[in-house]
Amino acid sequence: MAQTDTHRPVLLREVLDGLVVRPDGVYLDGTFGRGGHAAAILERLGPQGSLYAMDKDPEAVRVALSRFGQDARFHIQRGTFAMLGQLAREHDIAGRISGVLLDLGVSSPQLDDAGRGFSFLKDGPLDMRMDPEHGVSAAQWLAEAEEAEIVQVLQVYGEERFARRIARAIVHARAEQPIATTQQLADLIAAAVPTRERNKSPATRSFQALRIQINQELQDLEQALEQVIDVLAPGGRLAVISFHSLEDRIVKRFMRRESHGEELPLDLPVTGGPKPGRLRLIGKAVRAGAEELAENPRARSATLRVAERLA
Repeated sequence: MAQTDTHRPVLLREVLDGLVVRPDGVYLDGTFGRGGHAAAILERLGPQGSLYAMDKDPEAVRVALSRFGQDARFHIQRGTFAMLGQLAREHDIAGRISGVLLDLGVSSPQLDDAGRGFSFLKDGPLDMRMDPEHGVSAAQWLAEAEEAEIVQVLQVYGEERFARRIARAIVHARAEQPIATTQQLADLIAAAVPTRERNKSPATRSFQALRIQINQELQDLEQALEQVIDVLAPGGRLAVISFHSLEDRIVKRFMRRESHGEELPLDLPVTGGPKPGRLRLIGKAVRAGAEELAENPRARSATLRVAERLA
């Protein structure tokens, strides 16, 4: 299957194996991106199968319609995967979906497009919105946020130990002139951070944190996970690819909680037994092998977890 130079679907074989794609199945790709995983799923579907896709990026939707718009088995909807329950109800597929895929984070084409403002490697407008037609850009947020709020975002979403130094530098710099480009911000961070991590830009954690904040990524993930079991058919699979510890921690805790069932308090009288788990964990966390990493270094931080809805 041909892929563009800038986009290679991560853990493709492992995702297809995890979802156990059936020819007559109904599948939901909550993060279409540039369609690498979607194309592979469609190849395994027969005439009776169907694939529903979502993406908040209008460019991704345009690509989806261009590539698969003539395929009657394919349906695309613009929006966040936090709306997957709504999509399932609108198409009358709630409780009938054979597999849901969530490939989290920013896509390679978004990173490679300097105009989107996601990358500190290419100078461009400091935007970072996955949907550039809605919401507040990173430049606008940095211009208006209180110093304490910037510190909290960098610490929580970026796990940045120099968050206070960076936030203070941002507040001082914006008093002189707006922070409008990725290069401005990257240079500012580099000057504020006193030490360096090997093979990692000092801007890495801060750019991650701002992107998560601007796009409300973790909130969307938590909302999607709360809906996903109800849209799956019994035996349906959930596959989630995460790219940093914050995402993976949320997914891991959700799957573990839903596989163990509700734990009743030990010190309170409760009638009835504990509620059984709704998911079964499928294997352990999967990461890219040496062969994939050689072809696609961006897969190095990817972690795939799979779970199956119980009857």
